[in-house]
Amino acid sequence: MTAMTLEEIRREIDGIDSQIIGLLSKRGRFVAAAGKLKKDEQGVRDPKRVEQVIEKVRAKAEQAGFDQDIAEEVYRAIIGCFIRRELLEFSEKTGETGGRADEVVIKKPADED
Repeated sequence: MTAMTLEEIRREIDGIDSQIIGLLSKRGRFVAAAGKLKKDEQGVRDPKRVEQVIEKVRAKAEQAGFDQDIAEEVYRAIIGCFIRRELLEFSEKTGETGGRADEVVIKKPADED
């Protein structure tokens, strides 16, 4: 990378942030579509699927030369946000109030002791 001013760096970061928001929006639309196919709250939470996604994210981070732990932390936050949204939509659709959507935290399996 050539030498850049702080202003140029910030402009680049702002552009990347715009791309990230666009991609999160697109991801959210697919999550919503998948959520409509799920039959119950467990299908929304689906811890096995969460761990599959995390494994893929870590592998992609490694290939990209990005810190795998940071990638995992970011994705656990993203997934938690989308699950909370899905749970709210699911409860509105079904009238069920089984789990509290605002209490969803996607932890590493070892953290669930």
